[in-house]
Amino acid sequence: MPTETHEFQVEARQLLKLMIHSVYSNKDVFLRELVSNASDALDKLRLEKLRDDSLDADVSDLHIEIETDKDARTLTVRDNGIGMSYDEVGQLIGTIANSGTAKFLQELKESQDAQNAEGLIGQFGVGFYSGFMVADEVTLLTRRAGETQGTRWSSRGEGTYTLETVDGAPQGTSVTLHLKPADPENQLHDYTAPWKIREIIKRYSDFITWPVRMVPGKPAEGDQAPEPETLNSMKALWARPRDEVTDDEYHELYKHIGHDWRDPLETIRLQAEGTFEYQALLFLPEHAPHDLFTREYRRGLQLYVKRVLIMDECEALLPPYLRFVKGVVDAADLSLNVSREILQQDRHIEMMRRRLTKKVLSTVKDLMAKDQDRYATFWREFGTAVKEGLVTDPENRDAILAVASFASTRHESELTTLKDYVERMKEGQEDIYYLAGESRQAIENSPHMEAFRDRGIEVLLLTDAVDEVWADAVGEFEGKKLRSVAKGQIDLGAEDEDGTDEDREKRTEEYSGLLDWMKERLAEDVKEVRLSSRLTVSPACVVSDTGDLTPALENMYRAMGQEVPAFKRILELNPDHQLVKGLNQAYKEREDRDALADTAELLYGLAVLAEGGQPKEPTRFVKLMADRLERSL
Repeated sequence: MPTETHEFQVEARQLLKLMIHSVYSNKDVFLRELVSNASDALDKLRLEKLRDDSLDADVSDLHIEIETDKDARTLTVRDNGIGMSYDEVGQLIGTIANSGTAKFLQELKESQDAQNAEGLIGQFGVGFYSGFMVADEVTLLTRRAGETQGTRWSSRGEGTYTLETVDGAPQGTSVTLHLKPADPENQLHDYTAPWKIREIIKRYSDFITWPVRMVPGKPAEGDQAPEPETLNSMKALWARPRDEVTDDEYHELYKHIGHDWRDPLETIRLQAEGTFEYQALLFLPEHAPHDLFTREYRRGLQLYVKRVLIMDECEALLPPYLRFVKGVVDAADLSLNVSREILQQDRHIEMMRRRLTKKVLSTVKDLMAKDQDRYATFWREFGTAVKEGLVTDPENRDAILAVASFASTRHESELTTLKDYVERMKEGQEDIYYLAGESRQAIENSPHMEAFRDRGIEVLLLTDAVDEVWADAVGEFEGKKLRSVAKGQIDLGAEDEDGTDEDREKRTEEYSGLLDWMKERLAEDVKEVRLSSRLTVSPACVVSDTGDLTPALENMYRAMGQEVPAFKRILELNPDHQLVKGLNQAYKEREDRDALADTAELLYGLAVLAEGGQPKEPTRFVKLMADRLERSL
């Protein structure tokens, strides 16, 4: 048949124009697309041969070849797979009418993220056209397995393409790119360079089933032609039985993926079968990266489809609080190069996310039960991140609480779980008590801890910024409320020196005048002044009301750009402290109580300092303190 010239449809011309003018910054993906297409063709031929043993096709050495010609500036990707007929070339390559081109263009216009734009290439079946990013002309030669005639398709991407039948074409498909001149400034590399071909195949196609071979250049006259070089390992470790893979092989893969020179703390394998099949190989690192809590931290698992890498950092596969987990997920039924937006809505991705999350948490739980040393390493490095999930992932909250551990007053170095805490609770104790602060030392020295320490009541010591947030969000554990010892009224029973309820009522009445007067004098700073049941040594402390935010939480939310109202605190006085007793006596005996105002202000300032805060007017506080010290000499 003579050569026929056809015009591209309008949408295809628009697509080619975008490709040629290179809207994509990462042009290397063209080779990934061509190799992926070739791999699919080999898969189809193998399946077709299994279905029809009479098919006249050679399947003895299925492979992909890459050949470059530096002088002619061509790159050819060749496979001996299923191939295409003349009609199929016209339908699949010529018009791309069934490739969803209009939708592709619309998605491309709406995509604001360059990485998302790159991810759209293969999503609508237009991966073949990515060749025009790097080539002035593309020629395709193909022959369908079982047929005798082949087809040649060619285009310069300028609105038309040609079709012709040819004799003697080999089985399969070859795509030859007539490359543009190299332009490193615009990320257009020299794709005839063997090192560049090796780099791209290693990065994107290392684990595909079929060998990818690079044909060597022409040998010098008289020399024997060298054997083709196989570029990919074909070692998809996640697809091989566990007993066929060594720990060293797993560790090498982790080091490659995680850019870490150390071995992983734990390796996690997962294989899901059924209506949606996928395999996963995940790793828990041994050390947290220095930028784990920064916006710049790059998270996500490598996502493969049939052993072809389609996304290097797929954030949708795990929640942010497990961002430190490294690994690969290989799905059988996803489209190539789906964009991040579509991944977030894909039900298969959501299914994988749920399963992978539960698998990671169950693995940590096993570590906790079977290997305390490795669990302790994990929690020390990543516990702060995992606790974020108590706020952001209510579905897995119980599983996270089951693997979480905390410092407490029970032991100087050993951590405890909430379950163990509850089992040790004193008879009659209804709540789980905790106190948050900057450090263990600061918390233990807090006046809020005095009564708990005297009575041997265990308190959780929480020192991470997220602790107050999750404790507030979780609220309770196994029916026991989580209560901050620095918030609300604390009733530790009647074992204290006050004795009966009647005795405490008398004491409250004894101090009622002072409490009302101090509330009035300190009205700008406190909402209430009352006697304390939590103090045994300090004269005073400030606490937050039950439903109010603590100062630390207020500061945290403001740092995140959220507007929160300022909450007035509650000042609690220790009626057994000599300073408070003396102040109460002076209040009763003096008619001119203005002279006591400075003492009340100092007492409040000392309480703020004791919890790690700062007086509202530090200069005034220092002056009052200096004057008082001077008068005492």
